[in-house]
Amino acid sequence: MKILGLETSCDETAASVVCDGVRVLSNIIATSLKDHQQFGGIIPEIASRRQIEFIHWVVAESLAKAKVTLKDIDAIAVTRSPGLIGSLLVGLCFARGLSRATGLPLIEIDHIKAHLYANYLQLSKELPFCPQGRLPAIGLVVSGGHSSLFYVKDFKNFKLLGVTRDDAAGEAFDKVARILDLGYPGGPVIDRLAVSGKNDDIKFPQAPMKGSYDFSFSGTKTAVLYYTQKNKNKPDYSPAKVAYAFQESVVAVLVEKSLQACRKLKVNTLIIGGGVAANSALRASLKERAANQGVEVFFPPMVLCLDNAAMIAGLAYHFSI
Repeated sequence: MKILGLETSCDETAASVVCDGVRVLSNIIATSLKDHQQFGGIIPEIASRRQIEFIHWVVAESLAKAKVTLKDIDAIAVTRSPGLIGSLLVGLCFARGLSRATGLPLIEIDHIKAHLYANYLQLSKELPFCPQGRLPAIGLVVSGGHSSLFYVKDFKNFKLLGVTRDDAAGEAFDKVARILDLGYPGGPVIDRLAVSGKNDDIKFPQAPMKGSYDFSFSGTKTAVLYYTQKNKNKPDYSPAKVAYAFQESVVAVLVEKSLQACRKLKVNTLIIGGGVAANSALRASLKERAANQGVEVFFPPMVLCLDNAAMIAGLAYHFSI
C-alpha cells in the first residue's frame, strides 16, 4: 500500500510517499526558514503564504521521486493538528481537494504522535530503524512547540503522560539563543557552541515537577537571562559556558523523566521524536543512561527529526488497514 503524506504544521511544506507504513519512497521538504530568521522566530502569515506557493511543487516532486503517479496511490494522509492554523489549513484544504478529485480515502493524522512514528521508517536498507514489534514503548517528543511524554501501547493507542507547563524544550533553546545573540533557530547553534564550553562552574536550576511527568523550562531560561545580564561585561564571561550549562540542565530533565516513565511502567523501549531529538548531548546522555537501565533507545535519522511528511504517511498506514 502506497500512501501520499502531506505536512504543513509550521514553516515546512512537505510531501512523501511511503510503502506499507515502513519504506520511504520519497521525502521532499521545502522550508521558509530564511524568511523568518530576520524576525527571530516563525511568522505565521509568512509561513502559510510560502506553503501555498510550495505545496503543488512538493507533491509533484514527491510523486516523481517515488516514480509513481496518483493512480498508484492508495490513500492520502495529512497533518490535522497541532500547528499554526493558517499553515494547517493549507495542507488540509489541498489534501481534501485532492481526495475529492481522485476519490482516494483521506486520513488525518496527529502531528505529535507522528514524530514518534518516525523511528519506524526505513529511509534505506543501510540505515537501522526501530522494529515495529518493539511495543509498548515510552515516547518522548521534544520540539520547538512541544515537550510531551507518551505511553505507546500500539500505533493507534497513545496515552499522554506529561506535557510542558510553559516553554517547550525547543522554544527554550530559541529564547536562550536570542539572549546570547546567537541567532535563530537556537537549537543547532547552542548544540555546537556547548561543545567548547564544558565546565562545572555554572549550574542553572531544573524544575523536577515531582509527582508528575510534566516539564517546565521557563525558569531555566529566566536564570540564563539573569546570569547573562549580571555577568556579560565581566572578562571571564563565556557564552559557550552558558550554552553548555543551559543545555545540560534541559537534557538532564528530559532524560530523567523519560527513564522514570520506563521504570514505573516497566517498559524497556524508549523512542524519541521532534527537532530537539537531533541534539547531540541529548542523544549521548540518553544512550548512556538508558543502557545502564536496560532500556533500548531509538532516535530517527536526522532528516526525520524535523517536520516531514514521511512520518504522517507512515502512521496513516495503521489507520488504513
